[in-house]
Amino acid sequence: MNEFYNKDIISIKDYNKDQFEKIFDYTQKIMNLDPSSRREICKGKTLSYLFYEPSTRTRLSFESAMASIGGNSLGISDISSSSTQKGESLADTVKIMSIYSDILVLRHPLDGSSRFASEISTKPVINAGSGTEEHPTQAIQDLFTIKKEKKKIDGLKIGIIGDLKYGRTVYSLLSGLGNYDVNVHLISPESLRIRSDSIYEIRKKLSFTESTNLEDYIEDLDVIYVTRIQKERFPDEEEYLKVKGSYVIGLDLLKKMKDDAIILHPLPRLDEISNDIDKTKNAKYFQQAENGKHTRAALLGLILNENGF
Repeated sequence: MNEFYNKDIISIKDYNKDQFEKIFDYTQKIMNLDPSSRREICKGKTLSYLFYEPSTRTRLSFESAMASIGGNSLGISDISSSSTQKGESLADTVKIMSIYSDILVLRHPLDGSSRFASEISTKPVINAGSGTEEHPTQAIQDLFTIKKEKKKIDGLKIGIIGDLKYGRTVYSLLSGLGNYDVNVHLISPESLRIRSDSIYEIRKKLSFTESTNLEDYIEDLDVIYVTRIQKERFPDEEEYLKVKGSYVIGLDLLKKMKDDAIILHPLPRLDEISNDIDKTKNAKYFQQAENGKHTRAALLGLILNENGF
């Protein structure tokens, strides 16, 4: 039985370790298939995307994933050229997009937007980022990348660094890691610490330390997950300037890391990882982005095929 069939993907909290492992298995299956076999998985299916916020990687990743399994995509990547400029509501836009497609991918600046859309839509909805809440498919590709590169997740020491207040990828990743036996260290400027109101449930499943000093932990970490300081979410630009460039992963810091430590980043990158790091064996953020295409292809295949693939 395919438990993912026709289901929404709104929150990473809706999934457990067994389900993650099943998604990882299907992702590996996708990666092992020859191109012609892959294109049969969602042949004739249509994905629609509705992006109220700018996106490059996530939108293109979904489009590329859908194309790789034989489907096609249509949608709105710039709301300034859509009927929302005429005052059309999110509810009406979602209803129309549902008519034209088999599955809908939504990114929206308001918390709760994807949950709301899933109640309105007649087709499955995938949350591609809702306000400051979550980005579940990013967390799935992050967990898959950790598993693929380190051959395990249980037992690892993981540092999450940067903007932990506004970075929605962080909250999804922490919820996902709560299904594993890991040691997590949260490292951020004092003003960008994790929001306590948003991690009440996470604390029940996952213990972690909080610090402002990356060098306290850098020698012990197996995974270094770096996030950018999100300027667009700061209410005051002066506050952003105070924390800009707080942490920079460069070759000097790399020398202090474990030889087999991996460096991840949900991207886009600004100045928090030096370009010098890109060619090192530790840099896995571009592979992480490629894995996003494969994990999303697996999810689309599972959601759109009653018996899996």
